[in-house]
Amino acid sequence: MNELELVERAKTGDTKAFEELVKLTQEKIYNLGLKILGNRDDAADILQETYIKAYENLPKFEGKSSFSTWLYRIATNFALMKLRKEKYKKISIDEIKKSSDENYKLEISDWSNSPYFQYRNEELKEILNNAINSLPPKYKTIFILHDIEGLSIGEISEILSLSIPTVKTRIHRSRLFLREKLSEYFKKKGNSNEM
Repeated sequence: MNELELVERAKTGDTKAFEELVKLTQEKIYNLGLKILGNRDDAADILQETYIKAYENLPKFEGKSSFSTWLYRIATNFALMKLRKEKYKKISIDEIKKSSDENYKLEISDWSNSPYFQYRNEELKEILNNAINSLPPKYKTIFILHDIEGLSIGEISEILSLSIPTVKTRIHRSRLFLREKLSEYFKKKGNSNEM
């Protein structure tokens, strides 16, 4: 049974169909919450809140977007509300990796087994993590949805209720910000290698 059929059955009160929808989408929703909030417990809360809200509002789901996109929107809204309520501490990518499911993979490739290159790789991961975490929430969320989760600009537009030009602008600005942060790092490294 495909997603659309499951949604239609769930709308008629078929709880088994809704359970199947949860099974199909829960990993994505959990990982989204984890990436935005950086905390396993908060990601689990977002997961639970998302499915409660989805179940309560299922009769209102019109199918203008996919069920998964609708869930992303609900989860993202809950995560952003949580971020607004609590100013989250910045955490490292390594902490997110440790606290996530084994299916969550975010890695920067290991360029060499050399201790020097391994040190540089760890240093670069930390710089990248700090740069991503220093993005304002409106840019960080869009960066995560687009560049990490791989959602299209149209899907992000639907999820965040933003116009497509606004989404494109925010993606562009987040990348410029990250490029600037990373270029500072590489300039410093280039200058230190010349000495």
